[in-house]
Amino acid sequence: MAYFLGIDVSTTSSKALIIDDSGGVIAVASSPHSLQTPKPLWSEQDPQEWWTAVCACIRSALDQAHILRDSIEAIGLTGQMHGLVLLDDAGNVLRPAILWNDQRTQDQCEEIHQKIGREKFIQITGNVALTGFTAPKILWVKENEPEVFERARHVLLPKDYIRFKLTGEYAMDKADGAGTVLFDLRKRDWSDEVLNILGIPRSWMPRTFEGTEFTGSITEQAAALTGLSVGTMVAAGGGDQAAGAVGMGAVETGVVSLTVGTSGVVFATTPSALIEPQGRLHAFCHAVPGMWHFMGVMLSAAGSLQWFHDTLASKTSFDDLVKEAEDIPAGSEGLQFLPYLSGERTPYPDPLARGAFIGLTLRHSRAHMTRAVLEGVSFGLKDSFTLIQNAGLGTITQVRASGGGTKSQLWRQILASVLNTELVTVNTSEGGAYGAALLAGVGAGAWSDISTACRDCIKISGNTNPDPGQVETYQKAYSIYQSLYPSLQKQFINLNTLT
Repeated sequence: MAYFLGIDVSTTSSKALIIDDSGGVIAVASSPHSLQTPKPLWSEQDPQEWWTAVCACIRSALDQAHILRDSIEAIGLTGQMHGLVLLDDAGNVLRPAILWNDQRTQDQCEEIHQKIGREKFIQITGNVALTGFTAPKILWVKENEPEVFERARHVLLPKDYIRFKLTGEYAMDKADGAGTVLFDLRKRDWSDEVLNILGIPRSWMPRTFEGTEFTGSITEQAAALTGLSVGTMVAAGGGDQAAGAVGMGAVETGVVSLTVGTSGVVFATTPSALIEPQGRLHAFCHAVPGMWHFMGVMLSAAGSLQWFHDTLASKTSFDDLVKEAEDIPAGSEGLQFLPYLSGERTPYPDPLARGAFIGLTLRHSRAHMTRAVLEGVSFGLKDSFTLIQNAGLGTITQVRASGGGTKSQLWRQILASVLNTELVTVNTSEGGAYGAALLAGVGAGAWSDISTACRDCIKISGNTNPDPGQVETYQKAYSIYQSLYPSLQKQFINLNTLT
């Protein structure tokens, strides 16, 4: 039997997952990371800590699996997107990695739009410049740490630093490459025009590969540290969202992945490089060769419920808190919640947006507020669905739901009714690491293509249909929800002056 290893370098930990050639998970191990915030709005990590964690969890997974290390036929990589790792000519790390959730680069985002033109930048890269992306981070280093910039010779993303440590090769997949916003989206490779205008040397950017292509093999040094065999092939893989979509089977047009974790992500595969005209959706290359995807991101999805629980109901279990809301009618009797507790990204790229309860009366109880939180997050996710449909994707045939928020039957029902579509769950729950392992398996020939791998390994495990009695109520409530941010946007700015 052949086995495939998926490695996920997330923000909080590294994970190693081993599957067999039928898609069954036989071992999972993880090792935590620490996070540094040396200044307000900064978010950094030490790449060496990732490497130490990866080595530890690979060894642990191999021990659990009780298989010969030669049985691992191929390895796939995934991890947190957009983070900047700068290396010198010898491959040494020059400074801590600047992560996806770092917010220091707003001035550089405006600089990018000014130098290239906002509309032109959207048409080339498929996106507006946001603080989370890699390109403005490079400019920040150039302008604030010129001595580091002068020594830089290689730009990598977090998982691609691990690739370098495993194989000695500088390489990147096309999905994560597009997420730097230095890509020509349609050409699926670096944009010489964008790089030239921003003064970023083309020689710093690694060669890019489709998700199933091999980028190198395990070196002797890496084998000694991980327990893997010298020469084991390493596939390109994909950024966490693209690989996670593979792990959910969201690899064909019309099948949408909905993740309700701390943040919320709506992911839709597209057959061509579609672009939302105003850049309100992320448009990236998919880890599936020759495919692209739209992605809408809300920053506080299940995180909104976490905040509500911790702040107002910390002595009540989540299950009991949500159960209280089951008896509240759809629409929460006129109470609405704006889930902008961390600012927002889609459809409003606004770091100053703020959360709010609107419509409170003496009649409203904690149960009403809980349900309003669940409904408000669902409306926020519907914003992304609406943009995706209006941007040319067409009919959404199925929504595959995952993440901690979708474990709640009530929340799944609210989501199905708000979106007015069937929600299904699947038999896999390991997300990006599982998708990375499948990408490696396809590269090794275990499956003919990604669609076949997903059909063979990923099965529907449950479904939730819209409640006809709730759909009309939610359509009316959503219309009101859509009007709230535009009405409050100026006041959000004013409120920020008080802090």
